[in-house]
Amino acid sequence: MALQDEIARRRTFAVIAHPDAGKTTLTEKLLLFGGAIHVAGAVKSNKIKKGATSDFMEIERQRGISVATAVMGFEYAGCKINILDTPGHEDFAEDTYRTLTAVDSVIIVIDGAKGVEAQTRKLMEVCRMRKTPVIVFINKLDRPSKEPFDLLDEVERELRIRVRPLAFPISNGPTFKGVYNLYEKHLSLFTSDEKLTADASTVEIRDLQAPELAQHIGEKFAEQLRQDVELVEGVYDAFDREAYLRGELAPVFFGSAVNNFGVRELLECFVRIAPAPRPAPTESRTVEPQEGKMTGFVFKIHANMDPNHRDRIAFLKICSGMFERNKNYLHVRSGKQMKFSSPTAFMAEKKSVIDQAWPGDIVGLHDTGNFKIGDTFTEGETLKFTGIPSFAPEQFRYIENADPMKFKQLAKGIDQLMDEGVAQLFTSSLNGRKIIGTVGALQFEVIQYRLEHEYNASCRWEPISIYKACWIESDNAEQLADFKKRKHTNMAVDKHGRDVFLADTSYALALAQENFKDIRFSFASEF
Repeated sequence: MALQDEIARRRTFAVIAHPDAGKTTLTEKLLLFGGAIHVAGAVKSNKIKKGATSDFMEIERQRGISVATAVMGFEYAGCKINILDTPGHEDFAEDTYRTLTAVDSVIIVIDGAKGVEAQTRKLMEVCRMRKTPVIVFINKLDRPSKEPFDLLDEVERELRIRVRPLAFPISNGPTFKGVYNLYEKHLSLFTSDEKLTADASTVEIRDLQAPELAQHIGEKFAEQLRQDVELVEGVYDAFDREAYLRGELAPVFFGSAVNNFGVRELLECFVRIAPAPRPAPTESRTVEPQEGKMTGFVFKIHANMDPNHRDRIAFLKICSGMFERNKNYLHVRSGKQMKFSSPTAFMAEKKSVIDQAWPGDIVGLHDTGNFKIGDTFTEGETLKFTGIPSFAPEQFRYIENADPMKFKQLAKGIDQLMDEGVAQLFTSSLNGRKIIGTVGALQFEVIQYRLEHEYNASCRWEPISIYKACWIESDNAEQLADFKKRKHTNMAVDKHGRDVFLADTSYALALAQENFKDIRFSFASEF
């Protein structure tokens, strides 16, 4: 019975958004209300300027953006909550897409002034594909914003999902007063300016017709709120949790994460309605969380969580059964039995060793280079979890060693950073030169920075003209050999030894596809 209880109290979700919508700030405030941290921006050292708890890499603090998915867990209202804060910047979208394979629901953050932006639409497509339940949090209402009903219409139209507001704002910008909770039918007004801790005082008003409402927010805003709530109840159907769990309906909350408005409402409702761990698809069958035997897959690898120890951590999502420390598990790809003496739970970069974990939990495994993204661990069954994407890179550069004395450090750095899956390494068949392919240009900066600061290696980039990288396969060995011979100058192998055709123009790619009918060209590879 313990397994059932543990599964029922797990909530594993990702916070996703367009860059600068306030995603990391919201994550931070959820941790604050969950009691996981006591002051927003709390980091491990006072020497470092205050930064968000989830932005723990030095480069993230410098640039003020998230470049890696951070995992944080805490207890709240009897539930174990696992938050994955994802990068918003589109150059790191691949990390975000992979993270979505490891969560059971999603909170999408939208900027109240800008509305739905391009990256938000793309991320919603991935959620729709997986039928992941989404909650929308419209943020930054402490600044002048679009009208709430216009925003609701825009979310419905742009994200192609029905919405149901469960909280409603009282004005916005300089006159923003607070948020009325439609789900619980009460009003929270923050009456103090305490923004960095969760103990700001609130006033609760159950009845909107009560005269004290006007005392707190003024007659004009009180009347406006009564009309808005009446309109919401008239226009939108009652909240249907089943439709939300099917991914057909998005509950919407309003607030200002930086000022703590609306965050508690979001968290309390989330704990009640969000799904517990869901079944996970594999190539041969669907794995149910309630199964007695442990299964899990690696969805992310992070090198140098602690630069002093050069450690690599593989993030394992538990899909079924109970994971136990020092128990043997089958590493399906290698066929070897492995046991882990110090599996860890996360709070951004702070880690603590755990003895057991349950479906929905994310466990950190120390990795000495054995693991790849997509690896499966079981108690003996040969399974492969599906749907962990790797996208064809769109930008390419040669990577060259800028310091001959540091050849080994560079080789090790490239090897480990490529295992994280944020960029891909190709070795040219023509001259053996190393080519790095990424989804966005910012990745090159991050790689160079991390090589220098984490591996003490320096590199320089040289341009190369490549239109697309495609993995090639064929059952016709003769045609494949002929293709590789003819296209020798454009051939490369990836880190796993698979053949890759580096087409220099769209015309060359179309021609190759036309002339070699028996060859399969694929632009994404599953790990």
